Amino acid sequence: MNYGQETERTYERAGFGAPVRRGGRPAILVVDLTRGFTEDAFPSGADLSEVVGAVGELIGSGRPAGVPVIFTAISYTPAEAAGDAVTWLHKAQGMRSLVEGSEEVALDPRLPYEEGDLMVVKKGASAFFGTSLAALLTGLGCDTLLVCGATTSGCVRASAVDAVQSGFSVLVPRECVGDRADGPHEASLFDIQAKYGDVIDLKEATDYLAALTGRTSA
Repeated sequence: MNYGQETERTYERAGFGAPVRRGGRPAILVVDLTRGFTEDAFPSGADLSEVVGAVGELIGSGRPAGVPVIFTAISYTPAEAAGDAVTWLHKAQGMRSLVEGSEEVALDPRLPYEEGDLMVVKKGASAFFGTSLAALLTGLGCDTLLVCGATTSGCVRASAVDAVQSGFSVLVPRECVGDRADGPHEASLFDIQAKYGDVIDLKEATDYLAALTGRTSA
């Protein structure tokens, strides 16, 4: 989305938008591509079939190089979903259907999940908040995070912000993220590109991963 020359000049004057470093030890973070978000039959969902397909392509490009893949899922206990303990659920009432063991919190079956992939269960927007994700990435020796998933304006953006604040370079392949509406999606990509990471095309992302073959698996 083009916000006009005045906006571009404002952000350029502020010093935003510089490219991030691309490290040699990336990981792929797949944020909340569970059925409750990727299928429009569920209250919190939208049809994210194209996003799921693009993420599958990205993961396939990283497998030969041994790039770690980490999935996340929002999952609440019945007490959390029905009660007052999770403040976020007062605002986002539709999320109360994301109950552990339900269809909504299951990974989209079209994703190429493998036994060696990692899973992080979370209660909030960011994949880092209240989870072991930062420690997992440090243990894996990662320096760069390709952030994918849903929604762009919610959990993807929150995870990208916390990723760079945790010391990881952030890359967001545009085709690998999705939202319920185009406006919030595009605005969040603009914000990420300006302040937190590089929004790149899927081809650039797959080329980056393919070039790592023989190095990240060491």
